[in-house]
Amino acid sequence: MNYILETNNLSKNYRRSKVLNDLNMHIEKNAIYGLIGKNGAGKTTLIRLICGLQKPTSGTYSICGISNKSKDINKARKRIGAIIESPSLCLNMSAEDNLKKQYKITGIPNYEGIYDILNIVKLDNTKNKKVKHFSLGMKQRLGLAIALVGSPDFIILDEPINGLDPEGIIEIRELILKLNKEKGITFLISSHYLDELSKIATCYGFLNNGKIVKEISQKELEQNFKKKIQIKIDNVKECVRYLEESSIPYKIISDDIIDIYEKINVSELITALSKRNCTVNKFQEKEETLENYYLNLIGGAEND
Repeated sequence: MNYILETNNLSKNYRRSKVLNDLNMHIEKNAIYGLIGKNGAGKTTLIRLICGLQKPTSGTYSICGISNKSKDINKARKRIGAIIESPSLCLNMSAEDNLKKQYKITGIPNYEGIYDILNIVKLDNTKNKKVKHFSLGMKQRLGLAIALVGSPDFIILDEPINGLDPEGIIEIRELILKLNKEKGITFLISSHYLDELSKIATCYGFLNNGKIVKEISQKELEQNFKKKIQIKIDNVKECVRYLEESSIPYKIISDDIIDIYEKINVSELITALSKRNCTVNKFQEKEETLENYYLNLIGGAEND
């Protein structure tokens, strides 16, 4: 398998606290990998290790097949662009000057390609406008532009749409999809916005207590999603009795709502319940979401 990033039992300790615990991750080339986990799960620590900002306590990782133990690891890291937590921008400079500064930091001898990058992120018309006057969405796009300096194969984004309005979220989404499709750039995206992440990710890694508890492709995830029928009723006890007798899987959501996890004939269900003095006031077909899948998965992992 052609992995652009792979970790092997990667661990990171801070004194007595173990933030990453024998973490194993696999990101294929050209993927958009969604990294999902609650606050404190170790997402940002993992990203900082990959970018070389911190060293692991134990375990290894490789970037484009080059181990972090190799003397060539810094060359591999030059193929990475990253925004960690928030873009590092010079607010009193223009977008162009921010990029020129990044070119110098990166060691690129000329400014060739700057206008192409500004055009890609739709900031080519900002001219001398200072970044402090940019909207949050424009700042995020400039951060992504800085990550593009050096033509990286792999871009890491930590909460790229945090605080953005709907228009800004759409702009970042379309930009990521464009760069992935047209430039072949692989993405690792850490985000709490699971509904938005599900619109772009091709695979996911679920992080809990410092470990990846599950890696799954978007196609596999869709196959795992359970379709359900949610009914609102006036007699939960009688409805549950009927479902138990009929061996129909269900889950009680509230004192008048039940989810049914089986393809059933709704008319027959309503008739059967009516005979038991149980009225169905409302029913709706629903499909499980990425958020529900994550919560069920993490709930199971925490109970292991």
